[in-house]
Amino acid sequence: MAETGRRKEKSPVNRLVMYLHGGSGNHGCEAIVNSTCHMLNEIPMLLVTNSEKEDRHYSLNGLCEILQERKIDENFPAHVLYYVWRALFHDPESFMRYRFRDVLGKNAAPLYLSVGGDMYCYEISRKEAILANRTFRKTGAGTVLWGCSIEPELLKLPEVVEDMKRYTLITPRESITLQALADAGITENVRFYPDPAFSLKPEKAPLPEAFRKGKTIGLNISPLIAHYEKEPDIAVRNYRSLIGHILETSDNSVALIPHVIWKNNDDRETLAGLYRGYEENERVMLFDDMSCAQLKDVISNCRAFIGARTHATIAAYSCFVPTLVVGYSVKARGIARDLFGSEENYVLPVQTLQEPDALIEAYEWLMKEEEPIRARLEAIMPKYCGLAAQAGDEIRKLWKQAAT
Repeated sequence: MAETGRRKEKSPVNRLVMYLHGGSGNHGCEAIVNSTCHMLNEIPMLLVTNSEKEDRHYSLNGLCEILQERKIDENFPAHVLYYVWRALFHDPESFMRYRFRDVLGKNAAPLYLSVGGDMYCYEISRKEAILANRTFRKTGAGTVLWGCSIEPELLKLPEVVEDMKRYTLITPRESITLQALADAGITENVRFYPDPAFSLKPEKAPLPEAFRKGKTIGLNISPLIAHYEKEPDIAVRNYRSLIGHILETSDNSVALIPHVIWKNNDDRETLAGLYRGYEENERVMLFDDMSCAQLKDVISNCRAFIGARTHATIAAYSCFVPTLVVGYSVKARGIARDLFGSEENYVLPVQTLQEPDALIEAYEWLMKEEEPIRARLEAIMPKYCGLAAQAGDEIRKLWKQAAT
């Protein structure tokens, strides 16, 4: 199909192309790409991104080439043309060919890496992932589903199972997804590795004078968890109760730490609400935005961490910080189960919150078990983070095959 508009870019031929990256305003997305670039630093890499501006602002600028994907909703003539084409010829992949035109056709790469680890967890993004995989596979290239989590019930859907079989390689990041893939008969193209972000290196971050290393409890909350609540505002009420409890019953401080700052999905907005009323209390600190590596440094200095964002908790785990996850998905349960043998006490499902003091009870258990948890993380995490980095060996093998 004819293309509307042209722009000159470097050809991605002989580059490994990373795709389905939402932008570094989600510092979990940034952490995946950052750590992947470091583990594969000898391979030329191109990131096709939904937000070039975000990626150049944070840590990815200089780690890989960055290319803005085409946004059909910002090009009215193209949108109409492709919509008509798709309707007439029943060609849903046409939107993907527009979106990724700069890495298709004569610019097709030998290997494509899907870095959106939880794309299959949400219906809209799942459809995008399936269409993108089909589009790239039709070029004859290899595709990799990198560091993924998939809810087990989704692997009962024929279209998802069919798509999983298309990938050259799938690297599930936790054992629940690994088992679900096996139960669906998908094993030959599957290799288990922890999330790439476990291998992310911290970068020194500025800490407020009031921040006390080893005496500060880090808190993170996501606006997304409201979608999973059975009772309105119960998560925020639990966090508010917890902050008051920490201040009244201990000499610990509280650090409110954002990990995603996207519009309509901005941790800072919810954290600002929690901070309200504590502006003059030096024991409560509200952190501003910074890169994934700097956020990991902040979290590493906490005594304990309670968070909703998966990659904020990955930062804590990998720095030996006792962690409680306020979770809502397979990601949280699977990672905790792999680290501790069970998610019980380590994950507080948002769906189960009914009383405003449930988080206090979970926090008290965490602090009671603080030393054994830290000792376990110190014992297992070096090998676990090393295993995350070893996932790069799988890509090197595929790259060698694909690029020759």
